[in-house]
Amino acid sequence: MEHRTAQFISALRASGVRISLAESEDAFLAVKRMGVQDRERFRLTLRTTLIKDARDLAVFDRLFPLFFRSDEPPPMQNAAASLTPQEARRLAEALRQFTQRLQEMIENLLQGKPLSPQELAELSSLMNQNMQLDLRDQNWLTRQMEQWMQFPELRQAIQELLKKLEEMGFNRRKVDELRRALQNNLNAWQQQIRRQAGESILQRMAENPRQPPMEGLLQRPFQMISPEEMRQLRREVRRLAAALRTRLALRMRRAKAGQLDSKATLRNSLKYGHVPLELRFRDHILKPKLVVICDISTSMRYCSELMLSLLYAIQDQISHTYAFTFINRLAYISPEFAHLPPEQAIEKVLERMPPGYYNTDLGRALEDFSREYLHTLDSRTTLIVVGDGRNNYNNPRVDLLQQFARRARTLIWLNPEPVWLWGSGDSDMRQYAPICQRIFQVSNLAQLAQAVDQMLLHD
Repeated sequence: MEHRTAQFISALRASGVRISLAESEDAFLAVKRMGVQDRERFRLTLRTTLIKDARDLAVFDRLFPLFFRSDEPPPMQNAAASLTPQEARRLAEALRQFTQRLQEMIENLLQGKPLSPQELAELSSLMNQNMQLDLRDQNWLTRQMEQWMQFPELRQAIQELLKKLEEMGFNRRKVDELRRALQNNLNAWQQQIRRQAGESILQRMAENPRQPPMEGLLQRPFQMISPEEMRQLRREVRRLAAALRTRLALRMRRAKAGQLDSKATLRNSLKYGHVPLELRFRDHILKPKLVVICDISTSMRYCSELMLSLLYAIQDQISHTYAFTFINRLAYISPEFAHLPPEQAIEKVLERMPPGYYNTDLGRALEDFSREYLHTLDSRTTLIVVGDGRNNYNNPRVDLLQQFARRARTLIWLNPEPVWLWGSGDSDMRQYAPICQRIFQVSNLAQLAQAVDQMLLHD
């Protein structure tokens, strides 16, 4: 309990609560005197000794139940116990249509089994160890954990199972009972996962020192950025672009000392009576030519905006950039960047393609590109796709991407999702991945800038 209390104090400090060493010692002494058997008394003891400012009470009340919670899982219903032998056989038959993993999950839900400590610990182990998180990210991390647990596929499987049971002659009242029990138990699993997400974040906050504000913001996942933080990142892009531009220019100058150009040397020697007094060298590194296709649906908008801002801020070091965006249709956006500063150009593009009810369809965007802009790809072109590879179960048109890869010099994909989410739900990334020469995970601005650095500086 002392170790847990020390972690709790560290998490309070990481959340901005000022606690001195003397106040920490007072808390340990008070807990030793008052005991920990009575949970409410224990809570009040810590709050009295650690919190000196009323504004910090909300932080304390939010963190305490995550650190000092009951180990009892939420209540669940055993729906399988009420089935007759004949119903149980029909249920087993209906479950055979699903994968083994989904069968096991549905059976556990029907029997009212909570997630085991091992399963919860495995979810926490999937967290990126370099990612800076705080409690504002609990909902995001919960959704990430649910995706890893295949919750979208599980919900769909439950609906298919109930429909199958009705077709097999199950009593409608029994089907409704199973539906309510499965939903109740699934909600209980979600509570467990949310609690685990909060505890994992607090553990990280307690163990890792807090980074400087901007450094932490650079590491912050795009999905968790607030509008104010996005304004800060837009300013930071200018600084990163200036550094990249300087390095690219230096790289181009060094490339001047490339291979000896014998033809140019001979031509130049004519004015010296065919004596090669001045050597000429061939530039063995040319400015890159880029074609960029960016997903600007709601989940990808910040990532794509910052990527385009970076590229057009260093445009003087790039031969040419053809930029495209898509949600469900492709749009050519280079003209906006030719006449406007990057930030204003981005605003114009987003006005043309606002978020709406339509769903992401990369396959259709690839069809548009093949029909109208295939001429932009040649042996000098680097094709860059920025997206999460999710198509809402539309045709991914892998054949078209293969065609583009054959025409282009290099195909690079920038994806904010971790590898373990590829192939889950509507993700077609596992089909696209083998076609790409390089794939970068770019879940934050630091990773995005590093990817651009490697693409352009280490080609």
